[in-house]
Amino acid sequence: MAKVKVQDTEVTVISIEERDPISLTDMVKHIENGLALIEKWLRNKNTIEFLGI
Repeated sequence: MAKVKVQDTEVTVISIEERDPISLTDMVKHIENGLALIEKWLRNKNTIEFLGI
């Protein structure tokens, strides 16, 4: 696992094969109600359609 700094927030990058997913929870951990933002994003119709592709 690697860590990168994005706007003064350390984000975990997990290397899987040739893709490098990033941790959404790391990205929002310093934002008030950050986890609620992820939940809202996951309920979004466009997100659900994208994940279904």
